[in-house]
Amino acid sequence: METRLLQTFTTLARTGSFTAAANELRLAQSTVTVQIKALEKALGTRLFDRVARGALLTEDGRRLLGPAEEVLEAESRLFAAAAEEGPVSGTVVVGAGETLCSAHLPGVIAALRELHPEVEVQLEPRGTSAALAGLRSGQLDLALLLEERVDHADISAERIAAQPLDLLCAPDHRLAGRTRPATWQELAQEDFFLHEQGCSYSDWLAEQLQAVPGAHPRMTRFGSIEAARSCVTAGLGLTVLPHANAAAALQDGHLTLVPGPTLPDVPIHLAHHTRRHPTRAARAVVGEVVRHFGAGVG
Repeated sequence: METRLLQTFTTLARTGSFTAAANELRLAQSTVTVQIKALEKALGTRLFDRVARGALLTEDGRRLLGPAEEVLEAESRLFAAAAEEGPVSGTVVVGAGETLCSAHLPGVIAALRELHPEVEVQLEPRGTSAALAGLRSGQLDLALLLEERVDHADISAERIAAQPLDLLCAPDHRLAGRTRPATWQELAQEDFFLHEQGCSYSDWLAEQLQAVPGAHPRMTRFGSIEAARSCVTAGLGLTVLPHANAAAALQDGHLTLVPGPTLPDVPIHLAHHTRRHPTRAARAVVGEVVRHFGAGVG
C-alpha cells in the first residue's frame, strides 16, 4: 500500500471536504476520489460517507484513522533516520505571526545560512489558529506562537522567550513626554490602531480598554503591523507593539513611549505536532531559534 493514500485519507478526514483536501494536497479533486476508493478497496471497508456537504468518516474510518496517522509518523521517522549522515539539509516550513516574521526570523535565517547552507527555511505569516491548522495538516513543520498558553493534546509547545510590550504614540501627541503615567480611563478616550483580531497582545489591550466603565474606545484593526504603525507615526493615535517591532522607530524618533499602565510580556512558544518526528533540518532551525531568543535579541 502506498503511504500517499494514507496521507489523502488523513487529510480528507480532517478537512471533511474533497475540494479542500484536493487544494491542500495540490491534487485534482478526481484524484482524491480515486485514491480514497483505492484505499477503501485495499482495506476492504468504506471509510467515508459521501454527503452533500462533503465527506463524513464512517465508524470504520474513525477506527482506522489513528493507525493511519501512526504509519505516516513511522514513515517520517524512517526518512529522518536515513538522513542522519552527512550535511544537514532540507526545507523547513515555519509559521509565525507578522510580529515575529518581521523582527526576528530574518536574523535566524541569516545565521542558519552560515551554519547550515543546505537548510532552506520558508516563512509563512500565520496567526495562532492558522498556524495550529498548518501543524496538524503537515503544511508547517514548526510554528512560533505569541500566546499566554498553548494547551492542545496533539501539539507540543515550549515557551522559549517573552516579548516586552511598548505603548506608543507620535512625539507630538498630547500623551508624549508626560511625567504622570496615563490611566486606563484616560487611554480609553484615545484612538488606537492595532494589529488584527487574533493577535494576542492587541486583543489583550482591547479587552482592557473595553473594560473601563462607561468607555467606548475607538479602535481600528489592521492586518499589517506596518499599517498600524504608520497611522500612529502620523499622529492619529496610539498602538501597542513588541519592543523589537518598535525599536527602530523609537531610535529614529518617529515614535515615542507613552507613560502608562504596566504591560505584560507576551510569551513566545515554539510548537510542533506530537506525531511528527522533527528532521535534522528542523532540529537545526529549532536550535537557532532557541539560541536567538536565548541571547535576548530584541
